[in-house]
Amino acid sequence: MALSTAVGLERVSRVVGYQVKAGNFQESTPNLPQSVVVLAEANLANQSGLDTTKREITSAKEAGDIYGYGSPIHSIMRVLRPVAGGGIGGIPTYVIAQPAPGSGAAAQVEITVTGTPTANGTHFVAINGRTNVDGSTYSTTILSTDNADSIAARIADNVNNVLGAPCTATVASNVVTLTAKWEGVTSDQLTAEVFTDGKDLGMSYAVAKTVSGAGTNTVANDLLKIGSAWNTIIVNSYGESAFQELETWNGSPDANVPVGRWAAIEFKPAVALWGSNESDKDNITAITNDAARKDQVTNVLCPAPNSKGFDYEAAANGALITAPLFQNTPHLSVNGISYNDMPVPSDGNIGDFAEYNNRDFMVKKGCSTVDLVNSKYVFQDFVTTYAPDGDPNASWRYVRSLMQDWNIRYAYFLLEQINVVDHAITSSDQITSVINVIKPKQWKQIVGNMADNLAERVIIVDPEFLKQNLVVEVNQTNPDRLDTFFRYKRSGIARIASTTAEAGFAFGVQ
Repeated sequence: MALSTAVGLERVSRVVGYQVKAGNFQESTPNLPQSVVVLAEANLANQSGLDTTKREITSAKEAGDIYGYGSPIHSIMRVLRPVAGGGIGGIPTYVIAQPAPGSGAAAQVEITVTGTPTANGTHFVAINGRTNVDGSTYSTTILSTDNADSIAARIADNVNNVLGAPCTATVASNVVTLTAKWEGVTSDQLTAEVFTDGKDLGMSYAVAKTVSGAGTNTVANDLLKIGSAWNTIIVNSYGESAFQELETWNGSPDANVPVGRWAAIEFKPAVALWGSNESDKDNITAITNDAARKDQVTNVLCPAPNSKGFDYEAAANGALITAPLFQNTPHLSVNGISYNDMPVPSDGNIGDFAEYNNRDFMVKKGCSTVDLVNSKYVFQDFVTTYAPDGDPNASWRYVRSLMQDWNIRYAYFLLEQINVVDHAITSSDQITSVINVIKPKQWKQIVGNMADNLAERVIIVDPEFLKQNLVVEVNQTNPDRLDTFFRYKRSGIARIASTTAEAGFAFGVQ
């Protein structure tokens, strides 16, 4: 065997040859790269020629230009990729747009303006808890020379001047009609309020929903567009209605024979983040702890209790937090990290989520939790719906546990591709003189080194346990098959700190 084959061994005439080959000399494997897929609707105005393929989007502006400003897609992307910069950074974000649902309807809200101004001032319109979008405000100037009709017209103009508004505004006399820019049940969360800051200036405003958003999309066919790529996080804008389709596509590791993305020959699973403004523990756990959810690890709640924001904005905030954290520091969790851009209740009331006992109850029922700290939602627990009865230490309760398993698989996969796939197999003690050969003891050593590396990164603990439980052998009935088995212990994280101090009095002190 020649050390170099840059010049073929059959050559005899005088010549010099030089060849460069790609090599991989990393002594440790990288973290699993994260990527995000957004499943959401485009605006009605953008339905003609709508691109429904999986498309990488690098800015909120690009999302607005293609799918419509103020659409669910744009609203999610403006959280993931803020106009001011930063956000999810270099982590890829893909959009699979859904068209308007059949027999759909866009929600409508009316603002009826009455009264005669008594002075000049400013009143503030809030749409879904926001008085502005990316610096463009809905505030309305009130002049003493105005009347109800002119103020209504100015409110409509101000709404239409906010490019990222989720609705358009029309006016008839003193009534402003706000219409969601897209059809579907997701538009039914459209809300509006008018704040006078304690100075009504002789004016009053009545707000009422006049048309409910209707129509639900299915996502089963769209999930197939993800293909063979490993997209780790899905932003599910549809919430509960898409759960079963997502679970069917993704599968579960807890099945006797895992299927879907958890299947052994596929193994590219994902978590699907959904948002909810529900604040009652019984109502939210009725969703997460449904019998069909208890053995599933796909759907993960990003709570925003009593928020007036859209549910999918909460899911986007969850993706914004989790994707960079799990890409750069998969040994950690989102505990104690606040949402970046989500309206919070003005009175600070987040319902049952404010009490620790309730949060403890909810986690045991497969429900993530938040608290309200310094006027921001702050993650307390980030969990899947996996909650089998009678299992107090459910293996895949926490999303962090999934990420640990996935990082171990990714590290193993890279080493497998370099050292095993399409290599000739020989016995452990055989001396060889050719390339692309793997021996059981050689592979065992490589996997053992992987254990040390994973322990250094605190993905696992006790690497010796993995090594002691590592078995490699050539299959007994198929000589073209190398079988490997190992066990490992995931690292924990200090979610609870419990200390007991004993105090007493000092006696006889002079």
